[in-house]
Amino acid sequence: MNLRQTIPMEMLEDLRALVECESPTEDLAACRKVIDLSNTLSKKVTGIEARTFDENGRPVFWLGAKNPKVVLLCHLDTVWPIGSFTPIWEVKGDTARGPGCYDMKAGFIQALYAMKELDLEKVALIATTDEETGSETSRPLIEKVSKEASAVLVLESAIDGKVKVGRKGTAMYRITIHGRAAHAGLEPEKGINATVEIAKIVEQLINLANPQTGTTVVPTLMKSGTTTNTVPALATLEIDARSFQVKEMERVEREIKSLKPSHPEARIEISGGINRPPLEEKSTSELMKLCEVSAKRIGIEIGSAVVGGASDGNFAGIHTRVLDGLGAVGSGAHALTENVSIPHLEERSKLLVELVREILK
Repeated sequence: MNLRQTIPMEMLEDLRALVECESPTEDLAACRKVIDLSNTLSKKVTGIEARTFDENGRPVFWLGAKNPKVVLLCHLDTVWPIGSFTPIWEVKGDTARGPGCYDMKAGFIQALYAMKELDLEKVALIATTDEETGSETSRPLIEKVSKEASAVLVLESAIDGKVKVGRKGTAMYRITIHGRAAHAGLEPEKGINATVEIAKIVEQLINLANPQTGTTVVPTLMKSGTTTNTVPALATLEIDARSFQVKEMERVEREIKSLKPSHPEARIEISGGINRPPLEEKSTSELMKLCEVSAKRIGIEIGSAVVGGASDGNFAGIHTRVLDGLGAVGSGAHALTENVSIPHLEERSKLLVELVREILK
C-alpha cells in the first residue's frame, strides 16, 4: 500500500510525534509536555496558537471559540507508564502501533486536522489530561462547556469502526474492614479476622449484579493481613460497578452503603460512589442521525454501538447532545496490541468536518 495515496504523510508523522511524547496520567510533567507539543502541532497544522492553561492543577489544551457551539472533546493522557512499548512506534502495512495511539491520540490528530476546515468562531477543540483516572479535575470544565454548547463530539476511539451511542455509567467504591489481630497459632479465637469478613462481603457484592440490565458489580483489588501467622486486623477491597441505567447505579450504591460485617465487633468503612453517570441513547440519537447523513455525503457507511466503558462524554451527556467514538478506527485499548488503522485517519477527520457543518446549519 502506498500511504501517500491514502493519507497525508504529515498527519501520520504528527501522530507519531504525539505517541512518542508519552503521557501517563500520573506523570504531571509528561502531561504538560504533551500539551506543549499539541500546541506546537496546532500552530503547524492550523496556523493558530492554542490556549494552554491549568484547570485545578492539570494542563488543558483549547483551540478555537471561547464560547463554542460545538465542542470537539479529547484527552491526551494515557494508561501507559513511560517505557511500556518497545519500539514505542511501529508501522506495519496499514496499521500503526504505540502507547495511546488508539486511546486516543489519533482522535486528537483527526480533530486537529478537521479544525483547519471549520469555523473557529463557533467550534473549539479541547483536550484534557486526567480522563484515564476519572476526570476529577477536568469534570467541572467539561460540564461547564457542555451546558453552553449545542453539541459535544467525543473523539474517543470507535468500536469495530462504529461510533458510540451509549455508555455505561461507572462507580468506584472502597470497603475497609477493621478487625483485631491475634496469633494465628496460639489464640486465633481472640482475633477478628478481617480477611474472613471481607470474603463474606465479596459474596454479597457479586449478587448485586443484574445481567438483564447490564449492571456489573466487580470486586477488583483486595488486600489484607501483615504476616502468615497473624489473624488479619485490616482488609480493603476495591469495587468497580457499572450500568446503562441511572436507577440501577443508585440501587447498587444503596446496597453497597448498607453492607454490614458479620462479626459484631468488626467495623466497616465504605467510601466512593458514582463517578460518571450513564450516557443514554436519548442524548445521542439526534446526532447519530446527522452522522449518518454526513457519512453518506462522503460515501461511507457508519454504524453505532453501546459499550461498557465510560468517557468524558458521560459528563457532557448530562447537559447537551453528544456523540462519542468519533476517533480512531483500530483496536487494543489499554492493551499492548493497541493500534490504529492508518487509512481511516483522514476518512474519519473528513467525517468530523461534515458532521460539524451539519450541526451548525
